[in-house]
Amino acid sequence: MTHVEDELSSQPECWTRAAAEATGLGGVLPAPGERVAIVGCGTSYFMGQAFAALREGSGQGETDAFAASEFPQGRAYDRVLALSRSGTTTEVLDLLDRLKGRTRTTAVTADPDTPVMASADEVVVLDYADERSVVQTRFATTALTLLRAHLGLHTDAAVADARTALATDLPEGLAQCTQFTFLGRGWTVGLANEAGLKMREASLSWTEAYPAMEYRHGPISITTDSTATWMFGEAPEGLADQVRATGGWWIEGRLDPLAELVRAQRLAVAVAALRGLDPDRPRHLTRSVILAP
Repeated sequence: MTHVEDELSSQPECWTRAAAEATGLGGVLPAPGERVAIVGCGTSYFMGQAFAALREGSGQGETDAFAASEFPQGRAYDRVLALSRSGTTTEVLDLLDRLKGRTRTTAVTADPDTPVMASADEVVVLDYADERSVVQTRFATTALTLLRAHLGLHTDAAVADARTALATDLPEGLAQCTQFTFLGRGWTVGLANEAGLKMREASLSWTEAYPAMEYRHGPISITTDSTATWMFGEAPEGLADQVRATGGWWIEGRLDPLAELVRAQRLAVAVAALRGLDPDRPRHLTRSVILAP
């Protein structure tokens, strides 16, 4: 078993622990009414997109998500929340250092022995969700579960669905597809983006991700009987029929969307195995991007 397979299979237990811990973080995580920006890089940025949509959609305050390198310096926020599994990513640390003394900052990390502990005003450590693999799985979903629970939006059903996602076989033949498109709506757009990234990192797959309503505006033109379109959450009316009419695969997300991401992680590993690739050693990637000064 690869590291990434072992780590993704532990997600139900990690989610349960994170949801329980969220109740004690009222003064550390964003409070209702605060104007918040959430930042990260790669996977963490996509989890930030999901959280921003969830928080603002639930009426708890204006929330933006940015890649850490693209944070708009002229905007004022009550708090900036940074996600960084390694705690060493250059863009995140640079931003936190620039904000020190000006804007309250909170970091969520997996490693307590890294520079982010000093760069942020407050830190949440999810060390039990840390990973040996370069490809992120459980840290990202555990961090988002923590934030969902903080918003009062996590349920035990999500954990049960994650167990189902791990126990149920993927559709036969899906891994043989030549292209994969992931779609989302609202907070699940971030999950769709992350599913596409997982496929690219682990299996070098041709993948794309879009808001579901945008799929009709051009991307559907690539759909054939060897492509798969995977919906996270409820699909717009008529879209499934349109995809099926092209001869393409339509994968309907029937589980909690975060559990659907677990299924997509499993697909990435399955495609990697089919292509003779090692998902623990993705091409040109490292656990953390540290830029030379």
